[in-house]
Amino acid sequence: MQVQELGHLVLYVRDIERSVRFYRDVLGWRQILPAPGDGGELDRKPFAAFNAPSGRTHHELLLIEVGEDAAALPEGRRVGLYHFGLKIGTTDDELRAALAKLAETGTPVLGMSDHTATHSLYIADPDGNEIELYVDVPGIDWETPEALGSPAKPLYL
Repeated sequence: MQVQELGHLVLYVRDIERSVRFYRDVLGWRQILPAPGDGGELDRKPFAAFNAPSGRTHHELLLIEVGEDAAALPEGRRVGLYHFGLKIGTTDDELRAALAKLAETGTPVLGMSDHTATHSLYIADPDGNEIELYVDVPGIDWETPEALGSPAKPLYL
């Protein structure tokens, strides 16, 4: 067996409407299910599916509501997902635009890093799932160990 690509991500969330607003309105995902505006509260579903504006595949993100009483993610070191990365462009100007959008929506930035091969902003969704928003640095040779194994440095935008 050989993995061809990462297909999709599924996250449990406490409040589907709050999470839909974050992923759709802050991060710009295209909601595909349930179709936005279909039936309002009476048609409320405990899930939402999205794909990126590129329409690369049938869905890339699925959110499933588990309710407000669900256990929180444990603090500190733990086994499991650390973060997932979303490529948002190819230039630092696009990263700066993302930073402005995050400030406009009141989304805290947890950190900013220069990884040599990528420049990254780190945020969390409303349930504490960490997300890396990144751009690839032009001209980096991905075949060199230095490009992938360099220690992270502070990023100044």
